[in-house]
Amino acid sequence: MRDFLPADKARRERVLATIRARYRAHGFDEIETPVLEEYARLHAGIGGDNEKLAYNVLRRGLSADAIRAAADDPAALTDLGLRYDLTVPLARFYATHRAQLPTVFRAIQIAPVWRAERPQKGRYRQFLQCDIDIIGDATARGEAELAIATLDTIDALGLTGGGIRINDRRLLEWMLGHFGFAADEQPGVLITIDKLDKTGPDGVTAELRERGTTAAAVDAFEAFLHRPSTGAHHPFGERQIRTALPDGAPDEVVAHLVEIGAAVAAAQGPSGDVPLEYDPFLVRGMGYYTGTIFELSHPSVSYSLGGGGRYDGMIGRFLGQDVPAVGFSIGFERIVDLVAADQDAAADAVVLVHDRDVPVAELAAHKARLVASGARVRLETRTKNLKALLERAAADGYTSFATVAAGQDGAERKPLA
Repeated sequence: MRDFLPADKARRERVLATIRARYRAHGFDEIETPVLEEYARLHAGIGGDNEKLAYNVLRRGLSADAIRAAADDPAALTDLGLRYDLTVPLARFYATHRAQLPTVFRAIQIAPVWRAERPQKGRYRQFLQCDIDIIGDATARGEAELAIATLDTIDALGLTGGGIRINDRRLLEWMLGHFGFAADEQPGVLITIDKLDKTGPDGVTAELRERGTTAAAVDAFEAFLHRPSTGAHHPFGERQIRTALPDGAPDEVVAHLVEIGAAVAAAQGPSGDVPLEYDPFLVRGMGYYTGTIFELSHPSVSYSLGGGGRYDGMIGRFLGQDVPAVGFSIGFERIVDLVAADQDAAADAVVLVHDRDVPVAELAAHKARLVASGARVRLETRTKNLKALLERAAADGYTSFATVAAGQDGAERKPLA
């Protein structure tokens, strides 16, 4: 959990303003939900490992004896918790306010979330998520709109060349069944497959054998990983998907992915390859994904910059009937470090450096005139080391300065260059 100095905060707000503007341009509307949710909702078995990282709030009014008696039962000790993502709160929000929302609801949520992580570079205990979600659309249009809006947003931030890796949980489950993994083995197998980028094919198959999973299935999976490859590149489409899978993949799911790619291609125009890549081993660990899953990538870094997927079953837990839903989240804390730290080109920011004897009323009048003209104005008392004062102001985003003496009608502005 971090503090942000003024220059850092200003930079973050500039990036957020761009993200909000692009999301809104694509027809999404911003909502806000409380930072606290009910304990039972946050621990309903749909948040994956994030549930273990949730910060829980002790029930009010518990005596010491009651706390000792319930020491081994977190549900008896706590009734609320800090949200660990924005998807669970959105599902609750939609179930609560459905009658006031359009049939297909496109939501923006930009807000902090909390996880009891082990802090490291790019991983924090409090961080900002930038989510867009579409509720009520079961077609490929939902995924396409999210992908198009996300790619447009990172382009607007100057991160051109980004792309999206895409898969479908239904294809993952089909593939594991095809190799011979039993249904009760598959969740654990997926956890191991998710390490493929880190440990490689040999590391994954070795771990699967150590886990005691079906030996014949591991053999079939290992043979698939080491199958001969022509090395030919195919643009995103049915051929790319079919080539990456065993024979016999479900036509309906493949067609759904192809339709997403066609829509993204149409939005891109005649600009070359579609910025999508099919990854048959993309897993994403959240337990609520039911279909398409995706991750945002950029050639400048090896890690993902965001991700999401379809979670058609979640809202039904709160509403009592299934409602299709799909979402995409930009990893703000990772992206903000990649965006060029340019000053706001439209800013007119001036520092008024005044002598100590200038009456406050005169300072207020000088400042008011500049503020009325659209400038951002800071008052600073002249110091012996004027150079250091002006360097600090420039670092804070100010572009010019003027000196003011008592009884002075105006002040000549000079650039802070």
